[in-house]
Amino acid sequence: MASESPVTIDPWHALRSVTQARIALGRSGGSLPTREWLAFKAAHAAARDAVHNRFDADALAAEIATIGVETLVVASAAADRSAYLQRPDSGRRLDAASRSRLQQYAGGGQQPDLAIIVSDGLSALAVHRQANGILAGLVPALVSDGWRLAPVIVARYGRVALQDEIGELLRAQLALMLIGERPGLGSPDSMGAYLVHRPKIGNTDAHRNCVSNIRPEGLPWAAAANTLRYLLTEARRRNISGVALKDERSLAPPAASCEAKSLDGLASK
Repeated sequence: MASESPVTIDPWHALRSVTQARIALGRSGGSLPTREWLAFKAAHAAARDAVHNRFDADALAAEIATIGVETLVVASAAADRSAYLQRPDSGRRLDAASRSRLQQYAGGGQQPDLAIIVSDGLSALAVHRQANGILAGLVPALVSDGWRLAPVIVARYGRVALQDEIGELLRAQLALMLIGERPGLGSPDSMGAYLVHRPKIGNTDAHRNCVSNIRPEGLPWAAAANTLRYLLTEARRRNISGVALKDERSLAPPAASCEAKSLDGLASK
């Protein structure tokens, strides 16, 4: 006769088939089952690894260039990963060499509609996995809409607010930053996208819109690209962003609405 399982199944166990959330884990006596405890430890280790993973800015820039756009690699004022994690303010400004390079570039070109910045943030894994997939769908769509794009800026050790200085230096009407979000348990490769109208040093988060949890298991690339295209188009048309700009596609007639949903919220700064 088979022995009875030591694990008590949670009544909501069936819901685990439709979500990655850590629900209905069951119990063994008064504790978590060993399998669930080990899964938690593995997810926590993956999240920690994502924060410390090496960011290969040059390799990512070369990958992005394959979609037919110019790229430039810059760096924040954070000297290394340790400084970036301990001094968040250092990731919000460029280092002197990068600032000079962008000033020189901006002095010889026309004013772009949009500056796109890609940075490691708190998960280099996220941007290595997600950034090119998003840009491959978004950039051609924007070009077909008549947008003037600055070179895609790949920034080492960047925080979200770095988009303000870069966008201001390039004299862009809007800035869009793709950045690795703070890893969650089970989502070490989640990327966020932040857009701001009239980027300038001193902007607050109230000026930004965020589309978060971009990854195949969260908001897929195509849906994220559609959402960003809509928000960027509305920001340019109405000269607004942040709390003044909402995703209003659900208010449109069904035939004109888009299947993609935006996820408003804030990733790590």
